[in-house]
Amino acid sequence: MVRRSVITGCGGYLPERIVSNDELARKVGSTDDWIQARTGIRERRIAADDELTSDLAVEAAARALDDAGVAPADVDLIIVATTTPDNTFPSTAVKVQAKLGVLGGAAFDIQAVCAGFVFGLATADGFLRTEQAETALVIGAETFSRILDWEDRSTCVLFGDGAGAVVLQAGNGDGSGTDRGILSHHLHSDGELYDLLYVDGGVSSTQTRGAVCMAGPEVFRHAVTKLADVLQEALAANDLTAEDIDWLVPHQANKRIIDGTAKKLGLPAEKVVLTVDRHANTSAASIPLALAEAAADGRLKEGDLVLLEAIGGGLAWGANVIRW
Repeated sequence: MVRRSVITGCGGYLPERIVSNDELARKVGSTDDWIQARTGIRERRIAADDELTSDLAVEAAARALDDAGVAPADVDLIIVATTTPDNTFPSTAVKVQAKLGVLGGAAFDIQAVCAGFVFGLATADGFLRTEQAETALVIGAETFSRILDWEDRSTCVLFGDGAGAVVLQAGNGDGSGTDRGILSHHLHSDGELYDLLYVDGGVSSTQTRGAVCMAGPEVFRHAVTKLADVLQEALAANDLTAEDIDWLVPHQANKRIIDGTAKKLGLPAEKVVLTVDRHANTSAASIPLALAEAAADGRLKEGDLVLLEAIGGGLAWGANVIRW
């Protein structure tokens, strides 16, 4: 028997406030047509002034637990992927642990920016496979609006706030490709590309919060190439072809990046879960938000082969292969 980590529940949460392209365009000297043509984004959600990243995470996690039929007391691992923690320390995850009423186990944050959920899922899977945990909450949660320069139209139009979560539970399979659960992870980083996407602030460097800085064309070029490569790596590792994949659930950064990656892989648009038009780029929250939506509307069915992929600052990128 082979121990597997199975996703048994999904949940998502979006703040109430919707900011349309028209509203934003008036502030930055742009237009709805310009934003949509370059990004595929129509609107994004922005957290209320009194809404913290942990608040968004708790809402998404509670919905995931309800979907899985799992009580908080049964959770023994919480991983929160976030670039926008409530505080420098302690972790946002311990605040989520307390707010949910999870009584034991471990809780910690992970930081890989937009690739955070992919890295967090791989980390939780390692805990479950090695019997250090039985039930995990993996959460991507961001209040990215707090680190934007709202006068920089090249960045502020791209991002939104939100949270998504999955419940991961240990199960057993026979080791075949038909086992439900996570099949493999493929993670990469290249610190030499740090300057392409970063925040120009920090506790140690400048003692300021800073704002997102991005070399857009360079990020786009690396994103399409690296994501296509890591997806091919993931397929080869599992002796799969693109035709075997039922769903690609990508990081929702930019529709042009998603389209370019799917084209390189040879995946038709109808196999791609797309939420960027309504959510914008919610960084580590984007994949679990998309999973929650696709699970809720019935697109994701038991036995489906699902590919996740993301790239973010670092640069850090990766993919997960899942039998739903």
